[in-house]
Order: sequence, then C-alpha cells, then structure tokens
Amino acid sequence: MNAPLVVWLVLCLIWGSTWLFIKLGLEDLPPISFAGIRFVIAAAILSAVVFIRRVQWPRARRDWLLIIITGVLAFALNYGLLFWGEERTSSGLAAILQTIIPVFGLVIAHYYLPAEQITWTKLGGVLLGIAGVALIFSDQLHGEGAAALAGSAAIVVGAFCVAYSNVLVKARGGALDPAVLAAGQMACGFVPLLIVGYWREGSPLKFHWTPLAVVSLFYLALVGSCAAFLLFYWLVRHMDVTKTMLISLVTPIIAISLGMVWLHERLTWRIVIGGAGIMAGIALNVYRRARASSEEVIAEHG
Repeated sequence: MNAPLVVWLVLCLIWGSTWLFIKLGLEDLPPISFAGIRFVIAAAILSAVVFIRRVQWPRARRDWLLIIITGVLAFALNYGLLFWGEERTSSGLAAILQTIIPVFGLVIAHYYLPAEQITWTKLGGVLLGIAGVALIFSDQLHGEGAAALAGSAAIVVGAFCVAYSNVLVKARGGALDPAVLAAGQMACGFVPLLIVGYWREGSPLKFHWTPLAVVSLFYLALVGSCAAFLLFYWLVRHMDVTKTMLISLVTPIIAISLGMVWLHERLTWRIVIGGAGIMAGIALNVYRRARASSEEVIAEHG
C-alpha cells in the first residue's frame, strides 16, 4: 500500500472521528469555551512548527487583514456555531450538515473568482445540496423539536462562514504559507471564542474537567487540528487534488457509523436522503473538477 493512500485513509478516519470527540467533550464542557481552548492548543503547536521551519510571518497589512477576517469566519464563527449546534444535534448529523461547505463555496466563488463561474453542473450541485439541507431541517423540526432545528441551522450558518473564508483565501491568500495561515487564523479565531465563552460560560478553571473531557480536547487539538492539517498539506503535494476532495464524501459515513455505535444515535430516512442529496451535490463538483484537472495535466504535458 503506497504512502499517499495510507495518509488519505488516515485523514478519513481522523476527520470522521472528530465529530464523536466533539460530542463526547460536550458532555462535560460548554461549547464556546471548548472550541476556543482547542484552538489555543492547536495554534500554539502550529506556531512552533512555523518557528522550527523558520518560515517568515507576513508583513503586509493586507495579509494580516485577510488572516484576521478569515480566522474569525473559519474558526470563531464556524466552530463556535458548530460546537453550539452539535450540543443540540447528533454527531453524525453535524458531520452531514458541514458537508454543505463546498456547495456554498460554489456560489460564493462565482463572485470572487472569475475562473470559477456558476455552470449548469454547479447549479445542479447547489440545488441538490439545498434540497438535502431542507429535508434534514424538516426532520429536525418535526422529529426532534425547536432546539435541534436551531442547532442544525447554526451548523449550516457556520458552514457558510467557512466556505466564505475558503474563497477569500483562494482569491487573496495564495502567497501565504499554509502553516502560517492556519496558525494565524486559529489565533485570531480563539480570542473571540474565549471572550464570549468567559462571558457566557464562566471561567475554564471551574469547568468539569473529567478524563473524557481532557482526552476529547487534546484529541481534537493535536490529532484533529495539528496532525490532520500537516498530513493534508503533505497529501495535496503527493496526490491529485480531486482525490483528496473525496475525503469529504467519506468522513460523514465514518462519523455516522461511530455515532450510531458509540452514542446510539438515531438515523432517520429524511437524514439519509438529505445527506445523500448534499453529498451528491459535492460529487457533481468533484466529477467536474476531475475532468478539468485531467485536461490541465494533458495540456501541461502536451
């Protein structure tokens, strides 16, 4: 088995399991502070990686403005809403709803990236994704109640925020080193999370720090953030980008399976069909990019 395939499988397992550890940690820790502390640890480690590699931090004001804006979008808003939302929904459902990110990205990219205009294929993917989310929302409203619906909505809003952040980075942050970008974004994201968390949830010193809570926190920070980030950026240098995109189709299946086995989470037909609609929308985009990428490779080697 070759190394890129092993890393691909490991990333699927890591990103498929983070949803379970978020849910386990939420049994004892409040959501906003939990998310904030996770990224304090992750940002410190990635900053050390930047220091060891002797990578220069950006000096231009516009680069730092981009890091701040995308850090607030991708880490403060997205993860704050995600942790808050998963407290009210199942871990598998949270994973399914977050897969809407690429669908939002298709629409946002139309306005920021001239080379990525909306096509009929993209529009089909967007409509499938929206239909899937709508079906899941109907399931939460009629089956689980207003709290579950609010949690689902929060996760989808967070997904929109991170999609917006991704497009901004692609449009304006191509020159930034990935480790510098991630460490800076996490640092800019954990500050508002800790402020809001302290205001709404109290001092972290008074939290119920059970062994399970500590294990969940460090798994998410060390494995789910730092290790996964470093593995992913190694993978994109050694595997076709379209194959790395398939990770987003595999991780929800792993998350759902773990949630059902460890947490005895319920899976309804509306969630199954809605999730299939969202992932079908992503698959349409993956297929389109696969065709485009193969054409680019042929052209480059003409």
